[in-house]
Amino acid sequence: MTIKLKKRETPPELTRQEKFVKAHRRHHHKISAMRLMVFLFFLILWETSSDLGWIDSFFFSSPCRVVKCFVTQIHTNSLLSHIGVTLFETIASFLLVLLVSLAVATLLWYSANLSEVAEPYLVVLNSLPKSALAPLFIVWLGTGSTTIIVAGISVAVFGSIISFYTGFQQVDQEKITLIYTLGGNRRDAFTKVVLPGSIPILLSTAKVNIGLALVGVIIGEFLAARRGLGYLIIYGSQVFQLDMVITSIIILCIIALGFYKSIQMIEHHIRKRFKM
Repeated sequence: MTIKLKKRETPPELTRQEKFVKAHRRHHHKISAMRLMVFLFFLILWETSSDLGWIDSFFFSSPCRVVKCFVTQIHTNSLLSHIGVTLFETIASFLLVLLVSLAVATLLWYSANLSEVAEPYLVVLNSLPKSALAPLFIVWLGTGSTTIIVAGISVAVFGSIISFYTGFQQVDQEKITLIYTLGGNRRDAFTKVVLPGSIPILLSTAKVNIGLALVGVIIGEFLAARRGLGYLIIYGSQVFQLDMVITSIIILCIIALGFYKSIQMIEHHIRKRFKM
């Protein structure tokens, strides 16, 4: 009686696409691990320097002191409500910047005369230090969330309009000519060619705008707020509670990172859906 041995099936060779995807994931995991290592090294160095007296922990704090301050502020100073206020004001500023910028850039694209008239004003307003406008906003609008949201809008809106309009102008003119040849009008050219073709620029500008909106909100909270992380930073510096200042700054960094990652995920989803 003879026993037939089964031949071991050899796995099929990986295709070039599978190899590329595998290498891309490996590279992504490697970069993420290196980022984490750099962050942990910074925390260890910071804590060690504070413990050994290389830096004054009163002025520079330490990771342990930051954690203790965070826990204390949550229980005694309504830290979560301050974070919520800053988040609300930043998101409101960001969304209004997107709406206003898109509307104005669309009007500029529709009217060449209007764009020529408005261009120097937009450049000047974009170059103006926005912190100089904050005192005027306080006089005009008083103190409160409205003033802070307007301050957040003022930091990002003019540069955003210029970026959106520039993106509209860089769309392939031959595609627009084709729309006109097929009997379409200017509205068809905008909705079917210009706007879809500008999505990459709109997304990249949005990633910048979310950071600028946060900067504008913090500037406004420095000057005209009784709530928010900007208020905690000013208050902590005035009473020499530098642990509170550094804790608030670290929370702002985490918020900025969260906003950036959120926009990046939306961008990735849109690019994947439309195969851009």
